[in-house]
Amino acid sequence: MSESSFQDDVLGELGDEKLTEIAGLLGTDTDGARAAVSETVGAMAGGLQEKAAAEGEDGEVGQAVAEAAEPPLQGVATLGGLGGLLGGGMMAGVLAKVSKPVANAVAKKTGIPAATVSRVIEVLIPVVLAVFAKRAAEGKAGAGGAPSAGGAPAPGAAPAAGAGGGGLGDLLGQILGGGKK
Repeated sequence: MSESSFQDDVLGELGDEKLTEIAGLLGTDTDGARAAVSETVGAMAGGLQEKAAAEGEDGEVGQAVAEAAEPPLQGVATLGGLGGLLGGGMMAGVLAKVSKPVANAVAKKTGIPAATVSRVIEVLIPVVLAVFAKRAAEGKAGAGGAPSAGGAPAPGAAPAAGAGGGGLGDLLGQILGGGKK
């Protein structure tokens, strides 16, 4: 799978069971659910980017991105649910904060009631977190966009071509597929 969008990755991670659950919430079929998920995830990504731009590098989004890019805990540290708690960490809080404006924006655009969109977002947040963490870790390892068939670049390679000093906006654009704004 070469360059896939953030929305595609979330849909892939979501799987048929969760997609069917979302379709039930929306009162539609899986194609309708897929479209609603893509719209919602796109709005969440845009909300994160706007929040990051408003806060700057040292804001909550920047800290959450840095935390998400850290490798997951291994071995005994993951026992007792700690791994799951730490895995969502700050990014879960950031996503929760942007979820209400996202629900309102998606509701306005699609006609789906905001309360229903909010329930869909609740189902999506753990999946979005998983995809975000994977992409953040790849970006930190220097995977840039998509690794070539020859494998990922060496660790420590520049995170994004032409990124200069990098920066939160560039990293978020890389993780979320910022070209879709």
